[in-house]
Amino acid sequence: MNPFRHAWLAALSIAAVGCAELPTDNRRSVDLIVEAEYLLTMTSETVARDQAVAIDAGIIVAVDDAQAIASRFRADKTIGGEARVLMPGLVNGHTHAAMALMRGIADDLELMTWLTQYIFPAELELVDEDFIATGTTLACYEMIRGGITSFVDMYFFPDTVAQAVVDCGLRAIVVPSVIEQASPDAENFSQSLSQAIDFAERWRDKHPRIIPALGAHSVYTIGRDALETLVAAANDYDLAISIHVAESPFEMQITAENYGKSPVALLEELGYLDVPLIAAHVVHGDTDDWQRMARQNVGAIHNPTSNLKLSSGVSPVVDMRRAGVTVGLGTDGAASNNDLDLWEEIRLASLLAKGIGMVPTHLPAYEALKMATADGAAAVGLADQVGSIEVGKRADLIQIATDDLTFAPLYEPISHLVYVADEHDVVTTIVEGVVLMQDREILTIDATQLRDDVARHRDRIRALVGKGASKD
Repeated sequence: MNPFRHAWLAALSIAAVGCAELPTDNRRSVDLIVEAEYLLTMTSETVARDQAVAIDAGIIVAVDDAQAIASRFRADKTIGGEARVLMPGLVNGHTHAAMALMRGIADDLELMTWLTQYIFPAELELVDEDFIATGTTLACYEMIRGGITSFVDMYFFPDTVAQAVVDCGLRAIVVPSVIEQASPDAENFSQSLSQAIDFAERWRDKHPRIIPALGAHSVYTIGRDALETLVAAANDYDLAISIHVAESPFEMQITAENYGKSPVALLEELGYLDVPLIAAHVVHGDTDDWQRMARQNVGAIHNPTSNLKLSSGVSPVVDMRRAGVTVGLGTDGAASNNDLDLWEEIRLASLLAKGIGMVPTHLPAYEALKMATADGAAAVGLADQVGSIEVGKRADLIQIATDDLTFAPLYEPISHLVYVADEHDVVTTIVEGVVLMQDREILTIDATQLRDDVARHRDRIRALVGKGASKD
C-alpha cells in the first residue's frame, strides 16, 4: 500500500475516533444565569436552597435548582450565589425622584406648611431640565444601590425624567405632575395637562422600561372641573392616573367642606376609580372608602416614613388589606423622607401595623415584603411584568448578601430581610436582564460626574434657601 495513503487513512481513523469521543453541548445558550443560596420567588413564602435563574433577552426562562440550570443552560455571564438571597427587585410605588436634590432643605414641618411655604416656592425657583436630569440620576443611583428596580415618579419635565431612567437602566412609570397653578414646566392647568398627554403619546411603546401615566396632584390643588377634565383625558388616551389621596387631616377637612364627602368618595363620583388608579398615601378614611377602593381594584401606596415625618398620620394598611385593597409601598420624595431606602419602609410598615393595632401578628414579615414586591407591582399595574420570579416575567432581580455579621446567625431569611436588612446589604441589581450593580458597584452611572453635578446644584439651592455652611 502507498505509505502516504496508509498514513492518511490512519490519521482519518484517529480523527473520527477523537470526534466521536468529544462531548456534545446541547445546552441552550442564554444571556445570564444568577445563582442563589436562598431563593425567594414571592409566589409563596417558601425559601428554596441552592437555586438559579436563567435569563435571556430580558426574560426569565427557567427557575430551578442550580445543578439543573447548569445542565440545561450555558450563559455568557454567571453571577454566583454563595451567601446570597435572590429575590424580585423592589417596587417603589410613589416618589418624586428629582427631589433628591432637596434632601434636608425643609425638615420638621407639617405637610401643608412644608408644601406651600417651602417646596412650591423652591420648585418654581429651582426646577428646570438640568435640575431634573441631575436629581433623577441621583435618585436612580440610590434606588439601584438599594435594590429598587421599578418606581412610580410624579414630577415635572417628564421627557428628562424618562431619559434619565433609560440611561440608568431602571424601570419607571413616569407621571407628569398636573396641578391647577403655575409649576416649573407649565403656566397653568391646561398647559400642564396638554404637555402630559403629549408626553404620554410620544413615549407610549417607545421604550420597554418607560410607562407613561397622568399625575393629578391632589383634590385640594385641582378643582372639580379640572379634575373632571383630567379623568376624561385618562379615559380618552387609555392612561393610568397617580394622585395623592387622603394624605392629611387638612385634605380631609377641606374636601368635606367643599364637597361634603371624603377624597375617596369624591374620586369615585368623578370616575377616578374607574380608571387604573395609583392612590398615594391614603392615610385617612373609613371602611366605606376601603370598600370603594377594593371594588374598583385601586392600588394604595403606603409611605410610612414621609407620613410620619410630616405628621400626617399612619395609614391603616391592615384594615385596607382586610377589605381587599392591594397595598404597595413608597418612599415619597427625599425632600420629605429623607432617603429612598425602601427596606426602611418595609420594616416600618410591619412595626407600625403591630404597634398601632397592639397585635404582634399584624402585617407579618412575609406580607410586609410582598408590599414591596408582588403586591407593590400589582398596586401600580405591573403585576404581569415584575414583582415575582416566574418564567415569562421580566428579569428584574436583586441579590442580598447574608455573610455580614449583622445577619448572623441566620435562621430565617425572610425575617432578616424585613427586620435586619437595609439598602447597603444589596449587592446585585438587575433590570430587564441587564446588570446595573454587581458586588455593590453601580455600572450605569458615573459617580464622579454625578457628585460634581450635585455639588453644582447644591450651591444654587443653598443660595436660595440659606441652608448649610458655604463649604463642605
